[in-house]
Amino acid sequence: MMELVPDVRDPYRVIFVCTGNICRSPMAEVVFRWFAAQAGLGDRVVSSSAATGDWHVGERADGRTLDALRRRGYDGSHHRARQFTHADFDRNDLVVALDRSHERILASWARTPDDADKLALMLSIAPRDDGQLDVPDPYYGHPGMFDEVLGMIEGASRALFRQLEPAIRSTS
Repeated sequence: MMELVPDVRDPYRVIFVCTGNICRSPMAEVVFRWFAAQAGLGDRVVSSSAATGDWHVGERADGRTLDALRRRGYDGSHHRARQFTHADFDRNDLVVALDRSHERILASWARTPDDADKLALMLSIAPRDDGQLDVPDPYYGHPGMFDEVLGMIEGASRALFRQLEPAIRSTS
């Protein structure tokens, strides 16, 4: 498993990236922010999300995403899709790709070794028993797939937060 250790900068910034920024990455952004808030570290962690493509820039999250989040007690209503830019490497401490295609794209956009060192694959942070590395895209899937994907994201976000929490707390 990858070793993730925040430095002393305040706050620690994580961006989650998927294809259109209307399904998976908004879920991860909201869930990770929730974990930080529940731990009393909401002011020490900034969670955001972006897309590799520009198809949905300015749009709200997919309605099925918002419904899945709402059913589990999360609020995704403020989300607006945006595309990842080179400046996101500068603004964030960690760049989390939701699947290997996003990881490859982001790696190709990295301008420096420091940019590339910020990349992580969501399910490599919390390896699954089935060896799956990609959070599946629910966009063209059956309605229940949004809930299934949210469950995967909750597990991986919990693992990521647990890994980062001690270092974030120690810099408070």
